[in-house]
Amino acid sequence: MFGSMMLGQALADGVLTGAVIALGAIGISFTMQIMRFANFAHAELLTWGGYIALVIVGFVGAGAPSLGLSFGFGLWLATAVAMALAGALAWAVDRLVFRPLRAGGAGHLTLVFASFGLGLVMRHLIVLFWGHDSRFYTRELQMAAEVLPGVRVLPNQVAILVVTLLVVVALHQWLARSRTGVALRAAAESPALAAACGIEVERVIRTTWLLGGALAALAGVFQGLTPQVNPEIGGSLLLSLFAAAILGGVGSLAGAVIGGLAVGLAENVLLLVVSPGYKPAMSFALLLVVLLARPQGLFGERREGDR
Repeated sequence: MFGSMMLGQALADGVLTGAVIALGAIGISFTMQIMRFANFAHAELLTWGGYIALVIVGFVGAGAPSLGLSFGFGLWLATAVAMALAGALAWAVDRLVFRPLRAGGAGHLTLVFASFGLGLVMRHLIVLFWGHDSRFYTRELQMAAEVLPGVRVLPNQVAILVVTLLVVVALHQWLARSRTGVALRAAAESPALAAACGIEVERVIRTTWLLGGALAALAGVFQGLTPQVNPEIGGSLLLSLFAAAILGGVGSLAGAVIGGLAVGLAENVLLLVVSPGYKPAMSFALLLVVLLARPQGLFGERREGDR
């Protein structure tokens, strides 16, 4: 009985963790597919989003608690502003760093190393401005509610899951129905063919950065809301984000979401039988198992040359 209760709690924690990972993995997935390189600086956009929201909350407050949450309208407003500014920051980073490198003929490996160095710079700027201390959006206390026998969750966590589902559904509809969404999916399949068909690839690239940065900021706020805001928000999730994006299939929205949930579940459920020190290895063990069967990931399309 006690074992089943622990498993139920681990499953619930895994889903909640996976929701945050999925939001961050979407940007990585589309960036890898369209830009053709792994952007290690993407994880730091989560941190910047979290701290931008913290600054806004410092001016307007988190708002009066409502609907059982520890915050109100103020934090939702701060989150919206953080998403907009983090999206703009992602685009600015591309214009100032990655675009000149691409124009200069830099290879994919050069872009990867540049993103790694850029990520370190972005993280240390956070430390320079705000220090190493952890901070909170609100200090209102919450009581976990028992949703199932032995499974307790905070109202904040429920809100995070609901908002994540709504964002994913809205994003799916946008990708499927809007002209920009269709252009983005076409460029993800083949940038050269999309350009030949009259699609403005640079506009697609800009949209990719704006979208990825905004979703990363949302994930950063959610990650900072559940425990606390600190400079390691993005760094602590970096490996999980890439594992989720690759596991689900690069360029696939559904793949990034399912991959995020799978990684979240693996990291939490397997902690019941192994030491927490092995947590970073859980997602990659799952990744290896899946890729041995499907090298293109769960929802990735097999391309010419795949075996």
